[in-house]
Amino acid sequence: MPAYAIANLHEAAPHPEIAEYIERITATFEPYGGRFLVHGAQHEVKEGAWPGSVVVIGFPGIAEARAWWDSPAYREIAPLRSRHIEGDIILVEGVSEDYDPAATASAVRTRSIL
Repeated sequence: MPAYAIANLHEAAPHPEIAEYIERITATFEPYGGRFLVHGAQHEVKEGAWPGSVVVIGFPGIAEARAWWDSPAYREIAPLRSRHIEGDIILVEGVSEDYDPAATASAVRTRSIL
């Protein structure tokens, strides 16, 4: 199943280290089959709050996403971002192509009756 690294990065003042991070990050996730799905695009908040920007990197699976996050190459450049931009970052497994939300609804319905 696909997996994703999703970041909600808060606004920060431009800094040369952020530019270096952006220049170097692709080389850290490509060996794990990663690729940018969302990067630097404008977004519309429909509910709640989502200050800053959204980044989504897709991976073939959660093992590859974890391996990238823990890799020496990414750990080396992560401080270039984290010193200047606060945010929330998650790794999440996607659903299979045959995912059926009706099964999830049924499970929720069963749990709510108990």
